Amino acid sequence: MLQRFFIFCSGSDTAILNDCSPGEQTKYAGIGATVFFTAVMACIAGSYALFTVFDNVFTAIFFGLIWGLLIFNLDRFIVSTIKKRDDFFAELLQATPRILLAVIIAIVISKPLEMKIFEKEINQVLLEEKNDMTLANKEQLALQYTPTIDAWQSEIETLKSEITTKETAVNSLYDTYIAEAEGTAGTEKLGKGPVYAEKRDKHDAELAALGELKIANNDKINTIEGQMASFAGEYNTKVAESQPIIDGFDGLMARITALDKLPWLPSFFIFLLFLAIETSPIIAKLLSPKGSYDLKLAEQEGAIQSWVAQQKMQREVLVKTDRELNNRVYADIAEEDDLYNFKRKKARELMALQANAFYEKQKGIL
Repeated sequence: MLQRFFIFCSGSDTAILNDCSPGEQTKYAGIGATVFFTAVMACIAGSYALFTVFDNVFTAIFFGLIWGLLIFNLDRFIVSTIKKRDDFFAELLQATPRILLAVIIAIVISKPLEMKIFEKEINQVLLEEKNDMTLANKEQLALQYTPTIDAWQSEIETLKSEITTKETAVNSLYDTYIAEAEGTAGTEKLGKGPVYAEKRDKHDAELAALGELKIANNDKINTIEGQMASFAGEYNTKVAESQPIIDGFDGLMARITALDKLPWLPSFFIFLLFLAIETSPIIAKLLSPKGSYDLKLAEQEGAIQSWVAQQKMQREVLVKTDRELNNRVYADIAEEDDLYNFKRKKARELMALQANAFYEKQKGIL
């Protein structure tokens, strides 16, 4: 039962193969088994590749089965259309387009399985790329806020500088009136005289102005800091909104690109493995000697070609004979006087009818 299934997979003519030796049947069963298991590998590879796209197991399996059946049909067609000939180079020339198609199929099958085999390495490459993208995204978003924040920061520094300058001036006035009271500067008279009172009043006025300046500037600083906090919150919100897009950078194309960044030698050997699997039925059929199945198939095809050629020749002879007979029949009829007189009579009647019709038409116009 299993051998018959694999023979079906090989695309051979079972009616002919049943009359061949068991060894011939085993050969084609082996070719069919290769075609079948290649389709199985294609189904697995297609399912994994589509899972990375749809992220749904049932959808991936469904389309993976369709992909496996498609590869099975292509491989079966490729193997079944290779005919054994007496010239090896003619066989090779016949198989060249099919080998090229097999190479393409091997590439398509091997790539998803390479991604699964090197999944951990690909995840590491994707992680590094995601980190770089996260940093680049933050820097790009920061460019939208940095000029405004720098301007606000500069304004805060200016307001603080005003307070510091005012405090320095007030402290200087304090030192001045204290020195006047101690007699170490100014009038150099010990005690609190009129000059001391004047300097003290000036210091107190500036001290009050300093207090008002601190209140006003601190209010402005608090307002600016609130705006900066709001800007920072908006920036963090945009970073958080764009982060899922970066985290989702894990599709089929991203994984293929990441796979290309890994060392090429392991991937190349895996490709060679699938290339060998995919082309093995074709190579086996090219290298195997012409067996009884090939001889019987060639005999059957030759018999059909001979029958078709014979039928074509008979039809050509029949047409030629019929043409000659018709020519002789019509030639004999053309020499009969009765037929001539009959056609002459009918022609005269036809011309009379035409003349009458023309007369009636002209009469109606007038």
